[in-house]
Formats: sequence, C-alpha cells, structure tokens
Amino acid sequence: MIRTLFRSLEPVHGMIYFAPEADSRYASVGLDRPGGYFASRAAALGPVGAEVVIATFYNFNPEIVRARIPQAWEKVTPERIIALRLEAADEALRKVLPDDLKEITELARRAAERSKEMLHGRPLFAAHASLPWPDDTLLQLFHAQTLLREFRGDGHLAALLRHGITGIEALVLHVATGDYPADALRKTRAWSQEQWDATVEDLRHRGLVNEDRLLTEKGRELRQGIEDETDLMAAPAYDVLSDQEKERFVELAAPLGKAVVEGGLLPGRR
Repeated sequence: MIRTLFRSLEPVHGMIYFAPEADSRYASVGLDRPGGYFASRAAALGPVGAEVVIATFYNFNPEIVRARIPQAWEKVTPERIIALRLEAADEALRKVLPDDLKEITELARRAAERSKEMLHGRPLFAAHASLPWPDDTLLQLFHAQTLLREFRGDGHLAALLRHGITGIEALVLHVATGDYPADALRKTRAWSQEQWDATVEDLRHRGLVNEDRLLTEKGRELRQGIEDETDLMAAPAYDVLSDQEKERFVELAAPLGKAVVEGGLLPGRR
C-alpha cells in the first residue's frame, strides 16, 4: 500500500525533471539541463559544493556533478532557482491537472507535515522540508509530493548503503529487472559504457546478474529486500492517515498521475 500511495502521486513531482518549462527557465540563467537539474534539486541545501550533491543524489557520475556544481552558483542563487522551479511546475501542471485539488492536497500535505517530524538521517529531505509552503493549492500539492519523494528517497539511499550497493550498481540492478532500458539510465547519469560494463561484470561475479544482464534469483531477492526496506522507511509519513483516507488518497491521486503522463510531461511513460 505504501508504494501505491507514493506512485499514485509521484508524476505530479517527477515531471519537473523533464518539463520544457523548467529547461527554458534554467537556460535563462545560463544553466543547461544537467546544471538546472542539479542546482534546482540541491538549492534547498544552499550553495553547496559538488561533494554534497554527489552524496545526496547518489547515482550520478561524480564527474558530471563536479562539472556543474558549484559553477551553477556563480550564475544563479539558490533562492532564485527555487523560485524558477516553482514557476515551471505551476505552468506545466496547470496545463494538465483539474482546478479542484483541495481534498488530495489536504491529504498529501498532512502526510508531508507528518514526515517533517522525522528529519533525522534524511539530509536532502530536511533541506526541502525547511522551505515555506506555497500559497497556491496546486503548488502546495507539488511541494507536498516533493517532500514525500525526498523523504522516501533518503530512506532508499540508507537501504542501498546497508546492502553495500553503490550508485551505479543500483542503476544496473534496476535495468536488470528488464523494466528499463540501460542506455536511458546510463546516459542521464553520465556513466561511460566502459564503467557500466565493468559494473555489470562485477555484479555477475557476485551472482546478482546473469549472462543476459538480468537479475538472478539472488539479485531479485536483494533488490526486493531493498525495495521493501524503502517502503518500511517511507511508511511513517502516511501513518497520520486512516486506512480509509489512504484509499481515498490513491483514488484521488491516480487520475492526476495519469493526467501528467498522458499530457506528455513524463517522456516514455505514456
């Protein structure tokens, strides 16, 4: 149920990493797409160095981060890029979402406010949790899902660390499920083919992937364990909602997520 709650509303946040409305705003201050992504997501932390972004974002090649951060802060302040991201979210989401968002926003905000009581061990989430709530209902919904996403994400990194899985290894294991193309993840995270292949070979020797680069039984058990632990650590954010309210959350959120996908705001998810 926890994963269903998260996934039902996640497109409302996830679209910001692909929206041309965001790209154009970041370009207006001199940032390309990777630079805009790193700066806009890290901005809540302040003008941090590359190492902090490498640590909190986890699965990107450190070299692409060092090529964009801290240089981005010479072009734009964290406060400005946070504002630009909200402007982009407002423009993009308003095209595809209905006007009546009051009930789902109230439910999502309650869960997000609950998550703010558990800052410990979640640095990227904590930074976003310190940002003020927008006044507009649509942007409150976007901010609520942003908090829920980063809350879950920091927990996911803890699970990966506990199992000794690096950033690139997590990507390879994701691809090894057969659900996602390797080139898409490898290129967006800026890993070379050589680095990717070496990681595949290492995971093969560890018995986690087979000759076809798909998960072995051991690999499936490992990945399932990581996902289950991630759900477990994300669950407290939603415990403020009754079982009936959780069902209502999914009932209201699922059509919104579908509208974002069908509106073309998440490439490859139609």
